[in-house]
Amino acid sequence: MEIIGYLSSILIGVALGLIGGGGSILTVPVLVYLFSIDAVMATSYSLFIVGLTSAVGSIAYFKKGLVNIRTAIVFGIPSIVAVFATRAYLVPAIPKEVFTIGNFIVTKSILMMLLFAVLMIAASYSMIKKDTKKVIEADGAQTFNYPLILIEGAVVGVLTGLVGAGGGFLIIPALVLLSKLPMKEAVGTSLVIIAAKSLIGFFGEGGDATVDWIFLCKVSAFAIAGIFIGATLSKKIDGAKLKPAFGWFVLIMGMYIILKETILK
Repeated sequence: MEIIGYLSSILIGVALGLIGGGGSILTVPVLVYLFSIDAVMATSYSLFIVGLTSAVGSIAYFKKGLVNIRTAIVFGIPSIVAVFATRAYLVPAIPKEVFTIGNFIVTKSILMMLLFAVLMIAASYSMIKKDTKKVIEADGAQTFNYPLILIEGAVVGVLTGLVGAGGGFLIIPALVLLSKLPMKEAVGTSLVIIAAKSLIGFFGEGGDATVDWIFLCKVSAFAIAGIFIGATLSKKIDGAKLKPAFGWFVLIMGMYIILKETILK
């Protein structure tokens, strides 16, 4: 199972390198089901893996001038604050046994995985649906819809803090629509935002849990290797065409997690 886990870690990076976002959605299921890590700890580990992988992935975009620093700061600040607050205060406040339905006890770990599954299904929809609207790139000075950006940034931050996913599938459309960024620039800027909020969320987290740094670095190394493979493949394969297929895979995974954590428990 560990070998499959490390191979799957490569696929996380490949997906990120190929389609620019959504790859991190696989990190928590890989950690929980292939490495047998507790769901709450897995969301914490995922923040580090996703953050480090996104940081490495953003380097190529920096070199090409496809990172909008101003947008990253405007969108990133509410997102970072929300992640930090969620990991430091909200997650520790969730009780080990949340509620009971008949003989079925919904524990903190089960709740985390169910929230993650719902997020996966939402992410899959955004990947599967065909974009019929063409985004018109605005000329002149860049304008920001500050109220919506603040709300979107905070929502993405809370979700990242709760389930450990980068939220690229939410950030990229927001940057295109609210900040009027071209798609490639939105992807590059998104990676910087994900890296900052994930790593700050991980290192700012409260709790006494011991981190297995050797394991964490191994998984991160495989995911980073996957990014370079994905970036190489993206020159030969159109990532946009693969996105719907990856979306269906994420949808099936999300539904499987719901079944596994409830009926099959």
